[in-house]
Amino acid sequence: MLTTVGELCCADPSESQSPQPIISHMPRQPVDSTAIAKVGYSKRRHILEIEFANGAVYRYLDVPASVYRDLMSAESKARYYDFNIRKKYRSDRVRPRIKGQSEIENAVAS
Repeated sequence: MLTTVGELCCADPSESQSPQPIISHMPRQPVDSTAIAKVGYSKRRHILEIEFANGAVYRYLDVPASVYRDLMSAESKARYYDFNIRKKYRSDRVRPRIKGQSEIENAVAS
């Protein structure tokens, strides 16, 4: 139900549905990178999860196994991520960054 207040139209708070948090049970393995801490992949579901050095975890959907393999073998995982994964696949945030940790992901993402 929508409620109109003057010119403003907004959703009725009693009917708002907050998105369910994503709970991940995917094992992630540590990688040698200053920006990326761990990477996990589900071959069956084609889901890639990346845990950044700042604590943020993102899940990328419909990622081919070849992209995961190339990421894991890349000399610079952050650079490979930036050019081949970021903004190329649908993503969901599993966990936000942890305040006070490294700001490297923001530098890589810029």
